[in-house]
Amino acid sequence: MNRVPLNNTISVESCAICQLHADPAARQRYEIRRSELWVLRHHPDPAPLTGWLLLDSLRHCSGPVDFSEAEASDWGRAVRDASHLVKQITGCERVYAIAFGEGAQHLHLHLIPRHLDEPASKAWAVADLYRAMDSGDRAASDPAAVASLVQRSRSLITAQS
Repeated sequence: MNRVPLNNTISVESCAICQLHADPAARQRYEIRRSELWVLRHHPDPAPLTGWLLLDSLRHCSGPVDFSEAEASDWGRAVRDASHLVKQITGCERVYAIAFGEGAQHLHLHLIPRHLDEPASKAWAVADLYRAMDSGDRAASDPAAVASLVQRSRSLITAQS
C-alpha cells in the first residue's frame, strides 16, 4: 500500500478510520452500508447512544475541503439518506450532524439522534455523554441493543433497495 499522508500528519496505514474500514470483525459488527464513496456505521463500543451513526468517506480524506468531484456531488444525498435512517431506526425528532476530525483526521460525520424528552441529547450536551461514560456516571449503550439496531438497519436498507 502506498503511504498517503493527510495534512502531513496521518497516513492511511495509521488512520483509525481506515483500520476500521479494513477490519472484517468491525465491519461485521458496526457497518450498515458501504458504497463506492461512503461507509455508514454505528458508533463502536462503547457507544454513547444507541443509534449514534457515523458517515465516513471510504477514501482517506480529512473532509469536504478534500472531496473529489464525485464525493462533492454525492455528499448531500448521502447525509440526507443516513439522517433519515437515524430518524427511522431511533424514532428521534432531530438528527445532529457533527464533524470535528481531531481524533481521527478522516471524515467521519457523527449523526446523533436527538430525542426531545432526553436532556442528555440536547445540543452540546451530547459531547458530555463521552465524559459521563468515561467517568462512570452514565452507562454506555448496551452492545446487544447496538447489534440489534445494526441488523435492523441493514434489513431496512435492503427492503428499501
